[in-house]
Amino acid sequence: MKIFAPIYEQVVKWAKHRHAERYLAGVSFAESSFFPIPVDVMLAPMVFAARDKAWRLATITTVMSVLGGLFGYFIGVFFFEAWGDQILTYFEAHETFASIQASYIEHGIIIILLAGFTPVPYKIFTIASGVVGVAILPFMLMSLIGRGARFFLVAGLIRLGGEKLESVIVDRIEQLGWVTLLIVGLGFGIYKLS
Repeated sequence: MKIFAPIYEQVVKWAKHRHAERYLAGVSFAESSFFPIPVDVMLAPMVFAARDKAWRLATITTVMSVLGGLFGYFIGVFFFEAWGDQILTYFEAHETFASIQASYIEHGIIIILLAGFTPVPYKIFTIASGVVGVAILPFMLMSLIGRGARFFLVAGLIRLGGEKLESVIVDRIEQLGWVTLLIVGLGFGIYKLS
């Protein structure tokens, strides 16, 4: 029974839609402040569908992600009591949020750079930055560097891998899907047990 191949095929169709870049921009913005699905899931198939637009797509994703991060920052500054707590509750991230606040004290603003690049929920860091009162210009700079590095790396690897990489992914999509689910499940289990 194939589960992931039809999903991948549908995402590739969406990636070829004439408004795909607008959708990518919207998802990139939302993912940085409240949307639960990583934007890489949309960026990767779009680059496969149009490798000549890899840098443009990475730029759109980066800029809109940083603007979405700014929105998350303002949620932390102005609306944390109204919305921020609900977002943390949805992601079951109150403990993570407290840990992030402690990380700011220990590591400073570099934590935003790391959060922007790694697959940790960047949205929690954007909201925490607003709550903690991180200066806005360093926040934006670290977000731009971290998010840009991540999205340009994804786009660049796909562009360089070309058709060979795409054929490997298509041939092994079911295994990759199950391994990804396993990793997410293990990560969630470790998070819950810690």
